[in-house]
Amino acid sequence: MWFRTRTVPPGPVAAGDVLAEAEALRVRLGGREVLAGVDVAARAGEVLALVGPNGAGKSTLLGALAADLPAAAGVVRVHGRPVSGWSAHELALRRAVLPQSASLSFPFPVEEVVRMGRAPWAGRPEEAEDDAAVASAMAATEVTAFADRPFSALSGGERARVALARVLAQRARLLLLDEPTAALDLRHQELVLRVCRDRARAGDAVVVVLHDLGLAAAYAHRVVILRAGRAVADGAPAEVFTDRLLSDVYQQPVEVFPHPRTGGVVVAPVRGS
Repeated sequence: MWFRTRTVPPGPVAAGDVLAEAEALRVRLGGREVLAGVDVAARAGEVLALVGPNGAGKSTLLGALAADLPAAAGVVRVHGRPVSGWSAHELALRRAVLPQSASLSFPFPVEEVVRMGRAPWAGRPEEAEDDAAVASAMAATEVTAFADRPFSALSGGERARVALARVLAQRARLLLLDEPTAALDLRHQELVLRVCRDRARAGDAVVVVLHDLGLAAAYAHRVVILRAGRAVADGAPAEVFTDRLLSDVYQQPVEVFPHPRTGGVVVAPVRGS
């Protein structure tokens, strides 16, 4: 099996290390150029949010960083090496990916679904951490209470949290999350972004696709704004979230102002006359 092959184990990671990067990245899908020369870097110890309107290329960029989508031009590196230089197993030890939707053909119990995240460590000394990793991931995402329920019997929001728990149980240092809050209620949206912050605080690099600019402003250390396959801004939310830029990118009047109590960035659409 693929996880039994000889692999290079992950090395140590220090704060600020670039764990994923794209340089002059171009990606074509269905004959259309979806990404047109994008540069981006994800560093250990930070949450990087990818934001932008529908069709901007956010999920495509995440897929390219995960080595799930091929580059038509440019280069993608994971842990400093071009993705073509890693085997599938070596990538699985270094990056964990949460797709937009999670589905299973068989009614696996929730705990078994989360335990699937431990597959890359099978046959390695880290396999001894399986039980602790699964329990910790389930607690962090608040799914322990329905550990024995079939995944197929869960609500959309519950499935989303179980899928995130599987990613966390993998204990890769690079987390690539595609719209992890899309199916969640307000409380669990906040929970998921707090988990992202916690993982960054522990030294991981977290890349998350978000549509909610308020969540990005509150939890991301850095944001990349995409429009029509290009990165039009890259920096701290307080620096790049401006009325003019967001209104232009989203083709919707937007105002950005400091929260009256915390001073944090608030983003709101302009409504009414």
